[in-house]
This record gives sequence, structure tokens and C-alpha cells, in this order.
Amino acid sequence: MTSVTELITAAAAHEREREAALGGGDGVGAAPAPGSASASASASAPEHRRVAARPIALRATGRSTCDPSLPQAPWAIDRQPGYGPGASTIDRAPVDAPRQGPLPERYTSATDAELDSWISAARETLGPRVRILGHFYQRDEIVRYADFVGDSFMLAQAAKGSPEAEAFVFCGVHFMAETADILSGADQAVILPNLAAGCSMADMATIDQVEACWRELMAALGETGADGRQSVIPVTYMNSSAAIKAFCGRNGGIVCTSSNARTVLEWAFERGQRVVFFPDQHLGRNTARAMGVDERQMPLWRPHLPLGGNTEQQLRDARVILWNGFCSVHKRFTVAQIEQARADHPGVRVIVHPECPAEVVDAADGAGSTEYIRQEVERAAPGSVIAVGTEINLVNRLQQQRPDVTIFCLDPVVCPCSTMYRIHPAYLAWTLESLLAGATPNRITVPAGVADASRVALERMLAAKP
Repeated sequence: MTSVTELITAAAAHEREREAALGGGDGVGAAPAPGSASASASASAPEHRRVAARPIALRATGRSTCDPSLPQAPWAIDRQPGYGPGASTIDRAPVDAPRQGPLPERYTSATDAELDSWISAARETLGPRVRILGHFYQRDEIVRYADFVGDSFMLAQAAKGSPEAEAFVFCGVHFMAETADILSGADQAVILPNLAAGCSMADMATIDQVEACWRELMAALGETGADGRQSVIPVTYMNSSAAIKAFCGRNGGIVCTSSNARTVLEWAFERGQRVVFFPDQHLGRNTARAMGVDERQMPLWRPHLPLGGNTEQQLRDARVILWNGFCSVHKRFTVAQIEQARADHPGVRVIVHPECPAEVVDAADGAGSTEYIRQEVERAAPGSVIAVGTEINLVNRLQQQRPDVTIFCLDPVVCPCSTMYRIHPAYLAWTLESLLAGATPNRITVPAGVADASRVALERMLAAKP
């Protein structure tokens, strides 16, 4: 099975061949002529530095939202505005999003073999003092070095359950590293190899917006209802900042994962008349619909509009107020893709993540967390065909692990989680060698007051077992 990098390169080559067959196209990003200086340079560059010529998209879709810099090395664009290689061009990063400083030339010019040698040597020397945590969506070149692989919550648990470690190198994104810092010991360092690895969904709800929303809700609904329950319980998905987790902790709220979202909503409904759900509208909507909540009782809160664009009556009638946020990767999946998969592969089983739009979840055969998807593939009978609606790195890895099962991504456009993709072996080598030299680069530290309030919401989540 090919790697995601090879899939990207193959998709670009396929599109160039198609253009040539059609008579050349618009010439944008045309491949260098064989034998030219640029072609020779591309062929001789280390694999991790080769650049494909075009946005990776199939013309049949009529759209291309993947940033054309997808195959570029992260350090080429880390200090530029935006989410970087592979990002949807419709996403806008906050102006104050962290920027990663330049890497020393030793790492950016290294070959894949050199980076592997440096990482392996550093890991052996550091031993159990340093643990590498790798998210499911990470590129294979990083996962191969991870001591623990899982979703954001599983990795935070791994940090909490490793008291012997002095430091954790968190190969994920910023909010995940924050959660690991909150749950790990005060004397343990959590390091994010690339500070530019953020999360567009998490950035769709800022603490200022959430606090403004809360003030409006309290003014419209009051703090408690006639039955004595809290008028609104704040619930935030793990994919949110520590500040918003702390907000929930201070206001009688809770954190949820995609695995226990239903249990968390049940917990919240026992204590309050309604829920305001941050920041992913799709996980909130899909979970509430599965519990029998009418969509008319799920107004969308748009933070730039008074009362989120709703009337007071709509808010009074609400059961779940959904924040207008989403995952750019999971929003790409469509019912048309599912229909195409069924046409091409009769008998295919379609499973998707609950961050997908409701109509996609309805059209699929099953929906659940990353761990659910992994278990579904693990249980599949040999010869099965499974179409998956989630991030391409995970889908590719699942196919590698089950060669006796046909597994493919619903989306024909190869577009990984752009910010996760910023964690590159060059950054991992730099981080580990810095630790060897006695430095602690890119340490993620959550202020004590925020960490304490966040921990309250997280502990409530831990007690809400499905």
C-alpha cells in the first residue's frame, strides 16, 4: 500500500496526464520538461522535499479547496498566514495563530535516511524519559516513531498514565497538547514539535466569542429555569481550546469526545434545560438527533450575529444550541460520494465520523469515533469492501493493516488534515536533539487557573462513560 505522500504525487501525475490528453489545459503548475534543470532538481530532492505541480483535486468534482502547497515541506510556509499545506482555501486562520520559527538548515536539507538515523539515535539515548505521542491522523513517517498512537483523548490519557516520563513530544495539534499538559504532572513537559500545528475547528470558537454568547443567553433565558435546573449547560468537544474547557468547568459544564457525546448530553440534560454545544455543530446535531431531539429544537448560533441569529423564542424552545463550527476534513464528505461508492462497489459498507454532515451520517451504514472506525475495520471479514469518511492518513493506514480487506476514502480528493500534516520528521528530529542538548523547545503550558477549571470539566467527562 502506498503512503499518503505517494498518493498525493500519483494524483498530481494523473491530473497532468489527463491535461496532456485533453490538449494541455490552462498551463497552471505544468510539470517541468523531462531532462530540464527543474525536473532534475525535483528528482534528486529528498522525498520529503519534492513538490507536486498542482492542487490535488479531480476535475470531475468541479472544485478544488486544497491549498496548492500541500506537498511542500512545512517549513516553507510555517511563518505565512493560514493553515498551510493541504488546508481548505475557505478556512481563515486567526491573525494571532502561533507561528513556528525557522528550523536549522541541518534539518531542512537532511535526507529521509539522515532524519531517521537522528530520530532513532535520540530516542534510544533519551529512553523512557521522553515519550512520543502520535495522533491517528499523523503521517506514517511520524507514527512509526510513536510510543503511543490514538485519538486526542487516548493520547492525553497516555500522558496522564506515564508518571515516569519527564517530557511528552505530542505529535498532534495545539489543543491536544494543551489537554495533555492539563492532565499530566506539573513537572512533566509537553512539547509540540511545530507551533503552527493548530486546528481550524478549535479556532472557530474563541473564548471572547463564547463568553459573549453566554452573556446573551443568560440575559435572554436567565440562569435557572422554573424547575430549578440550570437554564443552559455548556458542553465543549475535545477539539477546543483550554480556555473554553475552563469556561465549561466554571459554568457547570463538561467536555465530550466523539465516543461519549451521547452520554455527556444525557448528563447535561439531567442538570439543565438545554445545552449550548461548542464548537462542532455536526457532532452536536448528529448526537442529539440520535437521541430523538427534533432539528427544530437545534438552532445554530452564529457568533457574529445578535442572539446568534435567533429569536428569544427559538432559544427558549431549544434543546441543543449548536455553535457554527465544523471540521474542514469531515465537511468534505457528501451523499454523492456515498452513492458513487455504492455504484462502484456493490455491497460496500460505508462508515463515517460523526463530524460529517447529518445527511452523510444518514446515508452511511455506520457512524462513530475514530476508535469505532478502527474497530469496524478490525472486525471486517476478509474480502469485505469498506468506504470510510475520515482523514486520509488514517484510512491509508487501516488499508495497510488489513490487506485482505478493500478500504478506501470516500473523498476522491487527497487532502489530509492540514495542520496535523505540519508535524514532519525534521521537526521531530530537531525536538529530540534539542532535548538531548538540555533545551525544551515549544513547551505548551496552560496557566494554572485555566488548567484547574479545565480539569473540572475533563474529570466530569472521564466519569461520563458510555
